[in-house]
Amino acid sequence: MSKRYDAVVVGAGPNGLAAAITLQREGLSVLLLEAKATVGGGMRTQELTLPGFRHDVCSAIHPMGAASPFLRSLPLEQHGLKYVQPTVLAAHPFDSGDDAAALLRSLDETAKGFGADEGAYKKLFAPLVRHWPQIERDVLGPLVSLPRHPFAMAGFGWKALQSGKQIAARFKTKEARGLWAGIVAHSMIPLSAQTSAAIALVLSTAGHIGGWPIPIGGSQSIANALAFYFESLGGEIQLNSPVSSLSDLPDARTVLLDVTPRQLLAICGDELSSFYRWQLKDYKYGMGVFKIDWALDSPIPFRSEACRKAGTVHLGNTFEEVAHSESQVWKGQHPDKPFVLVAQQSLFDESRAPAGKHTGWAYCHVPNGSTRDMTEAIEAQVERFAPGFRDTILAKHTFNTEEMQHYNPNYIGGDINGGVVNLAQLFNRPVLRFSPYRTSAKGVYLCSASTPPGGGVHGMSGFYAARTALKDVFGIEVHL
Repeated sequence: MSKRYDAVVVGAGPNGLAAAITLQREGLSVLLLEAKATVGGGMRTQELTLPGFRHDVCSAIHPMGAASPFLRSLPLEQHGLKYVQPTVLAAHPFDSGDDAAALLRSLDETAKGFGADEGAYKKLFAPLVRHWPQIERDVLGPLVSLPRHPFAMAGFGWKALQSGKQIAARFKTKEARGLWAGIVAHSMIPLSAQTSAAIALVLSTAGHIGGWPIPIGGSQSIANALAFYFESLGGEIQLNSPVSSLSDLPDARTVLLDVTPRQLLAICGDELSSFYRWQLKDYKYGMGVFKIDWALDSPIPFRSEACRKAGTVHLGNTFEEVAHSESQVWKGQHPDKPFVLVAQQSLFDESRAPAGKHTGWAYCHVPNGSTRDMTEAIEAQVERFAPGFRDTILAKHTFNTEEMQHYNPNYIGGDINGGVVNLAQLFNRPVLRFSPYRTSAKGVYLCSASTPPGGGVHGMSGFYAARTALKDVFGIEVHL
């Protein structure tokens, strides 16, 4: 630690790795510090239940990885990363029988499945899919300059500023409304809240362009490929190296922190201006998650064929039921029938479980900091749409919000999005400043999901923070 570096990056999650790579690609000497024994942050994969069953501890399905201009710019396949696309990207079953709405790679085929809403779905998404290559860098970045294609961006922005409920009013069928509800619920704010449509628009558009891929071997494969690439460029990684203050760091010209505002205050609060500290203390964290991983004797026996072919399944029945469930959580309550997100990686990646066996991955939203055990509620929801599911369970592992935060300190109160993604914090993360990545301390930058574009495995927050540091400290301009 006595060596002097050009840059030190704290935290080897997707954004810390992205920041380190961006800096190292410019020929700087970069040290990446990680508190845990492995890199990855939200991209780790572990045997949580039984030997041979490999579970994604947090992130599982990666539409944002496929959509990320930064990740696409890297030769990660040369470092072992391979993806597989599920047959059905996401399915949404209903109580009415074995039918389910399905998000498919094809926009036309998805729309066709909505019957009377075929035209409405195409009208909503066809312009976004058509213009996505022109607007992706602006959508997945900070609002610090005029967009490259202002009219196309305005078309996205007008829709993104609406609530999920407002967009749902375009649809008449339960299929279109239900599928939309499940995707909107990824925002972790009420479906009636302004901007709750934004994340759903991005996830759906990303699915029609690049799919919702699953990394072979687990999400750890993404982290490992990023780390291998960083080291191949000459970067250094030190594991088991927690950082509690700037004094823990070696001498460097700049420091980038893959942390949320709460840790930023703890690490370097004395170096920050009083106004900036006040802004950070006002930062809002959102809903938490309660997560279950299952070792299964056989695939989840969903009634719906679409669900049996899906990488992701959203459980919540109608738009109204999902909206009510998410509203309850927002108000600090625990719904009896929570909205549940399920991932079925082992259907498409046989390396996840012993021959003939399977894994299951699921979570529901809960109030921030909740320690209530939601196992029964989650399993009841799965059983509701997959009778006999409980009979397939060999073992299980659970995380409440406290345990999730212990696993990753950035998940404050179990908030896996790094802060509420509401109107106030959608783009102005973590505070209202010209550059969200600069702190008030000279040479110290924030590169986490608490900066634009927010949560997800895309690395864009890390890239933009590193780009800012390169320009400020080293006079180097970089572009994607």
